[in-house]
Amino acid sequence: MGQQFKMLKQLQQMQARMAKIQEELGNKTVTGTAGGGMVEVVANGHQKVLSVTLKPEVVDPADVEMLQDLVLAAVNDAMERARELASKEMGAVTAGIGLPPGLMG
Repeated sequence: MGQQFKMLKQLQQMQARMAKIQEELGNKTVTGTAGGGMVEVVANGHQKVLSVTLKPEVVDPADVEMLQDLVLAAVNDAMERARELASKEMGAVTAGIGLPPGLMG
């Protein structure tokens, strides 16, 4: 019975740490880029886009499709970086406790 209580307590502590990390992820940012930095997208750890910056020279009215592709690539880059950040932060909490992969999300 003591072992089960200890495990339950550890899980409760881990849950509290994960909630704190989840909250902190909203304050952390990542940057995705495309076109050699011509398009830059900043997102937070909750995978919300905070800003999009375009270098003036990338804006060509004759080639809107290229600009759209660059913005899309930069957003996808930022989202991937945000997912990696969240995974890294959450993985630090669950490391070493022997939970099956994917159990905590």
